[in-house]
Amino acid sequence: MSNEELDFLSALRDVMLAIEGRYPGMIIGGIAIIAWGYPRVTTDIDVTLRIDLNDLNQLVKTLRTHEIYPRIDDAINFARTRHVLLMRHHKSGVDIDVSLALLPFEEEAISNRQFVDFSTVQIAVPRPEDLVIYKMVAFRPEDLRDVEELLLRHSPGMNLNRVRKLVREFAKVLDRPQMVEKLEELLRKTRPQSERKEKKAE
Repeated sequence: MSNEELDFLSALRDVMLAIEGRYPGMIIGGIAIIAWGYPRVTTDIDVTLRIDLNDLNQLVKTLRTHEIYPRIDDAINFARTRHVLLMRHHKSGVDIDVSLALLPFEEEAISNRQFVDFSTVQIAVPRPEDLVIYKMVAFRPEDLRDVEELLLRHSPGMNLNRVRKLVREFAKVLDRPQMVEKLEELLRKTRPQSERKEKKAE
């Protein structure tokens, strides 16, 4: 294992130590995608925490005990308005984005998080169906590729009606109807081959 990989795992381990204390949370983003079986490149760590905005000062103190420090000036006020705390792991230099889970969906996703082994570190991640919803809301090209890979690997175990419902709700709030259209396109594309053959036979 390279020094860069060891440094990254050190950062991931310290993040988990921090969030498994006072603040319920989990790893999202690229690390979670890799943990669910899609090998892709990522250089930072995305975290989401269930936290009251009034606890941000205490959160920063907690992260400091694991050598995770703000990477911008006035990071706390930035987090109050943007709902993301921009941090950096001192030892490794790995950037860490801490998203504040304020929506009911986010709180539900954290409540249903699952623990998996990521190399030598055990991490908490969203269920695949919740990760699909996170990625559909982000809606960048790389996020849509992640959705496709998650559906290819895990759609049989997903509650797709729930995924459709929540994506529709987010699409309405964000005034982004193309989210619904793209999800349906990806669901058709990733439908198991056996189902596609059965449909043609009908």
